[in-house]
Amino acid sequence: MSKYLEVIGANTHNLKNVSVKIPKNKMTVITGVSGSGKSSLAFNTIYNVGQQKYLESLSSYARMFIGGLDEEAEVSEINGLSPTISIDQKTTNRNPRSTVGTITEIYDYYKVLFLNIGERKCIKCGTIVKKDSISDIIDYISSFDDGQKFIIRAPIKKDFSNFDTLKKEVLDLGFIRFSIGNDIYTVNDDLKIEKFENISIVIDRLIKKDFSDDDSHDTKRLKDSINLAYKVGAGQLEILFIGESSHCEDSVKKFSNIFVCSNCGHIPAELTISSFSFNSHQGACEDCHGLGVKKVFLEERVTNPDLTLLEGAIIAPGFGGDYFFEFLKEISKKNKIELNKKYHLLTKREKDLIMYGTGSKVYKVSFKSETGVKKEFSSKFEGILNTLTRRYFDGGADKGIYDDYVVDMDCPTCLGYRLNKESLSVYLNSKNIGELSDLSVKKSLEFFKGIKLSKSQEKISKKALKNIIERLEFLAGVGLDYMTISRKAGTISGGESQRIRLATQLGTKLEGIIYVLDEPSIGLHPRDNDMLIENLKKLRDIGNTLIIVEHDEDIMRESDHIIDIGPGAGIHGGNIIAEGSMTEIINNPNSVTGPYLSGKRDIFIKRGERKNYLKQRKQGKEIKIIGAKEHNLKNIDVSIPLENFVVVTGVSGSGKSSLVNDILANYLANELNRAKRGTGQFKEILGLENLDKTVIIDQSPIGRTPRSNPATYTGVFTAIREIFSMTEEAQIRGYGPGRFSFNTKDGRCEACEGDGLKKIEMHFLPTVYVECEVCEGKRYNPETLKVKYKGKTISDVLDMTIEESLDFFKSHPKVIKILKVLDDVGLGYLKLGQSSTTLSGGESQRVKLSTELSKRSTTKTFYILDEPTTGLHFQDVEKLLKILHSLVDKGNTVLVIEHNMDVILNADHLIDIGPDGGDKGGNLVYEGDIKGIQDCKESFTGQAIKKYLLK
Repeated sequence: MSKYLEVIGANTHNLKNVSVKIPKNKMTVITGVSGSGKSSLAFNTIYNVGQQKYLESLSSYARMFIGGLDEEAEVSEINGLSPTISIDQKTTNRNPRSTVGTITEIYDYYKVLFLNIGERKCIKCGTIVKKDSISDIIDYISSFDDGQKFIIRAPIKKDFSNFDTLKKEVLDLGFIRFSIGNDIYTVNDDLKIEKFENISIVIDRLIKKDFSDDDSHDTKRLKDSINLAYKVGAGQLEILFIGESSHCEDSVKKFSNIFVCSNCGHIPAELTISSFSFNSHQGACEDCHGLGVKKVFLEERVTNPDLTLLEGAIIAPGFGGDYFFEFLKEISKKNKIELNKKYHLLTKREKDLIMYGTGSKVYKVSFKSETGVKKEFSSKFEGILNTLTRRYFDGGADKGIYDDYVVDMDCPTCLGYRLNKESLSVYLNSKNIGELSDLSVKKSLEFFKGIKLSKSQEKISKKALKNIIERLEFLAGVGLDYMTISRKAGTISGGESQRIRLATQLGTKLEGIIYVLDEPSIGLHPRDNDMLIENLKKLRDIGNTLIIVEHDEDIMRESDHIIDIGPGAGIHGGNIIAEGSMTEIINNPNSVTGPYLSGKRDIFIKRGERKNYLKQRKQGKEIKIIGAKEHNLKNIDVSIPLENFVVVTGVSGSGKSSLVNDILANYLANELNRAKRGTGQFKEILGLENLDKTVIIDQSPIGRTPRSNPATYTGVFTAIREIFSMTEEAQIRGYGPGRFSFNTKDGRCEACEGDGLKKIEMHFLPTVYVECEVCEGKRYNPETLKVKYKGKTISDVLDMTIEESLDFFKSHPKVIKILKVLDDVGLGYLKLGQSSTTLSGGESQRVKLSTELSKRSTTKTFYILDEPTTGLHFQDVEKLLKILHSLVDKGNTVLVIEHNMDVILNADHLIDIGPDGGDKGGNLVYEGDIKGIQDCKESFTGQAIKKYLLK
C-alpha cells in the first residue's frame, strides 16, 4: 500500500500544473490566502477524482440513482487514492422537517426506545396505560403477604335490565359466581335489584402462595385463571382483595392486556415506530402537520401605530381600496370606532374589533365610486387578522407578499413538539420524546447516563442506548454540547453543520478513508479548539488520511504536514510555495503563512489605540440593551459604546447570536431601516437617537440563482452597461443599457436564457454542464455581442477578474470606486460574472461589505458583522481589519461576533458572554478593554488571550 497520495499535473481552476505528495494516515493542512487554490486542490481535484473513481466502480444501472459531479478535475494523474469523503461547510439541507436528531440518527434511536420501553399515559385522564403480561400480574401477586385472599374476576361491559338476563349471561359463559361492585353473588341467589351495573364474572378464588415455580400446580392454576379472565373480560381483568390489603386502597387492582385506560376506559391508538416520526401522518400533529410551528399574523406587524385608520394604519396587502375604506366607515359607525385617531391611541375594544371582527353581524354598504357609479354590497366583517389568515391558507394569492407580516410561532396544539397527543403521551423517566429532544447534547448525555430502567428494559434498550450515548459524546467532542437535538437544520451554521458530519463520521469508525475538510474550526471559540483537534487526531489514528483546508493556527501547529499555496489569489496563486512540517514552513522564505506562525509578522493595526469609549459612555453615546432574555440570555444589560470597534466574544452556544442577531440587529433594522423583523426578548434598547442607520452583513448568499453575481449585486454592472450603451456601435443600433442585461429578452441568448450553460442529465453518468451551443457560453445573442468597448464584448467583461477589470475601466471613476473596494477586501480573484451559488459564506459577506463601503461615506452608521474572518488567511484578516477600523475612524460603530484572536486583540471594547454554552451561558461575563479581560477568571476568552500572547 502506497505511503503517499500523489497528485500529478493538477490544473483545476487556477492551479498551475501542481504536483504534490500528501502523506497517508496523517493530518495535512492546506493553507494560503483566499482564492489561492486551496479548495481547487483539495475539493475540486482530490475529492472529485475520488468520487469519480467510486462512481466508475458501480454498474450503469446503479449510477442512474446516484447524483454525479458538477465538473471534472483537470489533472494528469492521482496515485494512491483511497475512498474520499467530503466534510465541507455547506449547511445541512434547509428542509424545515430536518433536525440535529434526524441528521445524526439520534432521533431514530429515540423512537426505538419510546416504542419499546416507554410508559404510556392516557390522554384523557393521565392514568398509566400499559399491556399487563401474565408475568407482570404474577410478580404483583407475589408481593402480597402470605395468606392474602383474593379473587380474579373478568369485567363485563354490559348493563342488564333484570336478573334473568344477567343469570343467563353468566351461565352461558360457564360460570356460577359474579360480582356487582365488590359484592359476590351466585346464579342461585334471588336478587331484587332494579338495575344491574358494574358486573364482573368471578374466575377464581385464591390464596397467596409461593408462585415462583412455573411447574407447580398452584402457579399453573394461577396462569390458567389469568388467561381465562383476559379471554372472558375481552382483555381486562381485576383482582379483588378479600379482607384488608396494603396493596390497593380501593380493594381492586385492574389489569389489561390491551391498550385501554383502566380508569376512564379510553382506548388509545396502537403505536408503531412511525407514530414517533413527525414526518409521518401517523405521528405528526394534526394541526401543524409535523412542523412544530404555525404561521401567525400579528397586530404589530400589520399596522402602523402612528397612522389613523383612514390614513392607512392597516399596512398589510389588500386593505387599501375604496371598498375596504367604505366598509371600514360603516363598521366604525355601527361600533363607535374612531377613524381619525392614531391607531396606538385606540382602545383595546376598538383594536380587538378591527383585528378579530364583529361576529355574524352583516353590514350593508352603499357608496359612489370616483367615476360616479353607485356600488352596493353586504358582508360580515371577520377582522383583519382572520382575513389575512384565510387568504394566506386558501392558497389563492402569492404567499410571498405576506412574508413581512407573518411569523412562525409554536403550534398551540403540540406546543412545538411536532407530534400528536397519543405520540406525546409516552414517557421515559418522566419525559416524552418532545421534551427529551429539547434537551441540549450535554443535558441529554446526563439524562441517558443516569436513566433508571428495570432489568427487562435494560435488556431491550441496551443497543439503542449505547448508540445514543456514543453519538451524543461525539457531538460534545466537536464542541456542540450546547446544541439541542430538536434544533432545526435551517438554523445550523456552516461550521456547525460540518462538525455534525464530522461527529457522524467518528461514529462510523471507518478506516482507510481520505477525509477532505473545509475549515472545521469555523465558529469555534479557542477553548473548544482543543476538543476538535483531539477528535481530528482520533479520526487519523484509526487509519485515515485527513486533508484540511484551514487557516487556524492551532490546527496548523498540531498537523503532521502543511501545504502553503499562493503566493497570491487568482492568477497570482495556484502554486505550492512551501510544504513540510511546521518548522519547515516557518523557515521557508517563500511561505506567506510562515512569518505569521513564527511571529515575525504580526496583525497589529490599532490594538488599544482608540481610547475614547469611556468618553463616549460619559456623553451618553452608547446603545444600551436592557433585560435581554432571548433563548439562554439571563435578563442581562449590555452597553455598546458608539464610534468604536466592538467585539462580542464567548464560547459556542453562550448567547452571542441571541444578543447581537436576534435582539440588537433585528431591532435596529426595524427602527432605523423600517424592516419588519421578529425580535428576541428584551425590555428596552436605548440610544438610537445617536444613529442614522444600521448595516447588517451576514454570510447568507448574495442571490438565489446562478445569474446573481458580484457585478449585479454591487451595482457595478449597471455602470458597465451604461458604458457599453454609450459606444458608437450601440448608439447607431439604438441600444440602451437594458440591452446588455442577461436577464432581459432583448439582448440575451434565448436558448440558454442568459445562463451561458445548459444542464444535461446523463442518468447513469455525472450531470454535465455544457456551453450553450448557440451563444458558446457568452450569454448574449450575436447582435448584442457586436458592440465592443476597447475591443471587449459585454461577455468578455463578465469573464474578467475584478483585478483585471480595475485596469480595464481605469478611466471610469464610478466603476473603479466599486471595483477598488472589492479588491481591497481581498476579492480581486473573483470574476465579475461569477455565479453567486459558487461563492462561500465568507466571500458573500465580503461582497456585501464592499457594496456598503462603496456607497457615499456616512457617519452614525452601526455596522454588524457575524464572524467576518470566515475563510480568511492571516494576510486577508489584516486587510479586513484595516477596512473595519477605517469605518470607525469616520465616526461609525462596528460590532462583530468573532473568535479570531487577531480581531479580538484589535478591539476597542470587548463584550464577553458566557461563561459557558447552553444553560450555563447567557451571562455578561465581562465588558471593557483587552487588558481587563485577562484578569477575569470566569472568562474563557480572557484565558485564551493570555495563552495566545505567550506564544
